Amino acid sequence: MRFLSASPLPKPQRLRSISRAFLSSGLLLLGGTAAAQTLPSIPEPLTATAPPARPTDIITPAFHKQRRELLRSQLPAKGVAVVFAAPVRNRANDVDFIYHQNPDFYYLTGYTEPDAVLLLFKEPRTVGGQAGITEALFTQPRNPAREQWTGRRLGATGAKTQLALQFAADNKEFSAAGIKWADFDHVLFTELPTDARDDAGNPADLHSLVATFRQQAGLQNGYNSEQAAVENIIRRYGSRDAKRMSEYISGQVKENPTLAKSALITAYLAAKTDAARQAAIAANPPGRFDDATLNEALDELRAVKTPEELALLRRAIRISTQGQREVMKLVRPDMGEMEVQGLHEYVYRRYGAEFQGYPSIVGGGANACILHYETNDRQRLDNELLLMDCGAEYHGYTADVTRTAPPSGTFSPAQRQIYELVLAAQEAGFAASRPGAEFDAPNKATQDVVANGLIKLGIIKKKEEFKRYYPHGASHYLGLDVHDRGSYGPLKAGNVITMEPGIYIPAGSPCDPKWWNIGVRIEDDVLITPTGHENLSAEAPRTVADIEKLMAEPSALEGWQLPTLK
Repeated sequence: MRFLSASPLPKPQRLRSISRAFLSSGLLLLGGTAAAQTLPSIPEPLTATAPPARPTDIITPAFHKQRRELLRSQLPAKGVAVVFAAPVRNRANDVDFIYHQNPDFYYLTGYTEPDAVLLLFKEPRTVGGQAGITEALFTQPRNPAREQWTGRRLGATGAKTQLALQFAADNKEFSAAGIKWADFDHVLFTELPTDARDDAGNPADLHSLVATFRQQAGLQNGYNSEQAAVENIIRRYGSRDAKRMSEYISGQVKENPTLAKSALITAYLAAKTDAARQAAIAANPPGRFDDATLNEALDELRAVKTPEELALLRRAIRISTQGQREVMKLVRPDMGEMEVQGLHEYVYRRYGAEFQGYPSIVGGGANACILHYETNDRQRLDNELLLMDCGAEYHGYTADVTRTAPPSGTFSPAQRQIYELVLAAQEAGFAASRPGAEFDAPNKATQDVVANGLIKLGIIKKKEEFKRYYPHGASHYLGLDVHDRGSYGPLKAGNVITMEPGIYIPAGSPCDPKWWNIGVRIEDDVLITPTGHENLSAEAPRTVADIEKLMAEPSALEGWQLPTLK
């Protein structure tokens, strides 16, 4: 779901994608352990027993502390890492979106509230008058009057005791914490929030925290993150493949002409020899501010899932496959897309998943050919294929599972042919998913099968034409984000990736009209193991025979009848 494409990405994603794009052949890719809990095939009845105050299977503070220590161990001497919480985002007027923490911030702290900043120090420092500090969290303060309206807050004391932080203080103390920023040779940070609202009544909101950091650390407003990322690539890889590097950097400059203001980028592109390129790099050493290295370290850390993380991912994925199973048993041609979406999301919450990992994609017929279709307002599905790309988010970790099924319960001959071609492509992708394989190897395997299959069906004449009908990549990382962090280098045991080939043939395509408005995607969540892979979402049926068999079974949700509204 939500494929990486060749079109411009939102800025934070683009910045993280620059180095991985170059490493992936210079083009953006297309494309203690908690015990596993058994999910019943039919939801158990509700009981009067009150649930615990907090879930018992959330990630422990020990996990987050270990993550902080691993990241801190990678900091350079005299270095500091700075990570901000996510902004509160406004929906309309005085209504905000449900708050979602910056996944990096949550990964390192477990803290789920806004208006906070985390600092990690390579060497012990004095913070707030306390010596020997290696980690410091500044949080929003307790406020009983506000908490009555918007919910409980941990406060500094709660953060220190419940999250096992070495040092925690109210965010209003950040500006006077006495941090000697001039003593750091390396100030590392992830993308700074650019959409934080300035609350005039809160002198320590996120907007103010970022402003304080910029002012005290000396980070000018003109700092260009994209320029810094490209310069970092040149310093790291500029001597390996000059021709390819120059072509890549030239493309970046064409897309963003402000990069031409960089002395390093301009000198590197003008250089004609390796010696001249080395001289350009030597003459333009990196500054003390760095928003690339920390991202790369987090890419590596978050890409390999721990047993604790896998337990939550397995749960999210099992909940999502239950949603697919129940909806397949219940769906009918007279249903609408929005109703199907609601059924998926009811199952998620029935099993304790707090949110969807992304907006549900429920597209029937022509809508199935829109990759990120989210309107979900078709009133009747009729007998056209229904594509359901839906994923539950469980304690912060998200699944991403897609199934395509005929509302009538039976595939037509044309639908079956396209579906089985996508299924064969997915099997090829599975076979290429193993540790040591290049990240793009499964994608290339799916593309080969789709291209040859479309030629055989007479839909295309040349292999390269397959991109018209299969325009995205087969895989992305999965975890705290639906497009999770990762290096996009060779696959490693512990990676969790998607496997999601698809074929989409909108009306008007240059092929036999019998194929028009057929959209098929089959997506599973795959764990790379030491010896191969494991399909974590295998409980949702994939073959034509298994789907048609399941759709003939009764659903646990059958028989719901709401009164007619007039």
